[in-house]
Amino acid sequence: MKVAVVGATGLVGTKMLQVLAERNFPVTELIPVASSKSIGKEITFKGRQFKVVSVEDAIKQKPDVALFSAGGSTSLEQAPLFAEAGITVIDNSSAWRMDPTKKLVVPEVNADVLTADDKIIANPNCSTIQMVVALKPLHDHYKIKRVVVSTYQSVTGTGVKAVDQLFNERKGIDGPKVYPYTIDLNVIPQIDVFTENGYTKEEMKMILETKKIMGDDSIKVTATTVRIPVMGGHSESVNIEFLHDFDLSEVRTLLSNSPGIVVVDDTANLKYPMPLDAHDKDEVFVGRLRRDETQDNTLNCWIVSDNLRKGAATNAVQIAEYLAAKNLIGQGIEA
Repeated sequence: MKVAVVGATGLVGTKMLQVLAERNFPVTELIPVASSKSIGKEITFKGRQFKVVSVEDAIKQKPDVALFSAGGSTSLEQAPLFAEAGITVIDNSSAWRMDPTKKLVVPEVNADVLTADDKIIANPNCSTIQMVVALKPLHDHYKIKRVVVSTYQSVTGTGVKAVDQLFNERKGIDGPKVYPYTIDLNVIPQIDVFTENGYTKEEMKMILETKKIMGDDSIKVTATTVRIPVMGGHSESVNIEFLHDFDLSEVRTLLSNSPGIVVVDDTANLKYPMPLDAHDKDEVFVGRLRRDETQDNTLNCWIVSDNLRKGAATNAVQIAEYLAAKNLIGQGIEA
């Protein structure tokens, strides 16, 4: 299967190549695409060298699928060019997520909405992805009324320049800054720009995307998103109010038996999810499961996942795997 990766030299694009290789996606020909300054550079995939090409050259080569991680404005401009050529685009930016004509997909939650006619498919926000993976089995069983989430997000979510800023500050080096404030030994309660209602765009993404992915506008969501000086993954404190009561042991069983989830919930032995442990793993880790004793039918939990993998690259590759397994792209592969 011919696979294009647009934004192949970036943080998420590089991770996409790693995930494609690790999961043995049936890549017969790789077409790396990047900005004009990177054209002609070589990248290594499964021990072979591939030259970075332009968008135009990539489209001419007619890939079966194009994984995009090149920013919203690039996706708005270039994704339709691929789609018009009959190429299925899986886009990691925010460009298409809330477009009512485009599917917003987390395979464990709603892959069944996809058809062969979907030529631009949106990959959700990293924080939303890990939360809805955990919410899905609980919603199916107890019906969710309201979610209150506070996030603790890794600097890798901003990109390589943010990682550089953190380590420069840690070493006492005065370098370029992508955050308005120092991030080392600090916490910044702002991710993306503020909107008119006082929430940031990141918070509104979590609110709106959750309803769309879960296919239920009745779920109330409120969010506070925070950048912290860590690597490895995003963490979330999530308070979930259900329509129906629940049994904690049943909640643990439901989550443990759900695809893509690992329950780490043994407080007697100080076992709970942390970004350090989630780093470079594809699963969503859930722990600190306990009742909210101030309100009926309400659960508190802690959710952690590697934002570059399940929060971005892995989710995109899993969408491609589903499309291939269902013969919706290429020649199909074994499910």
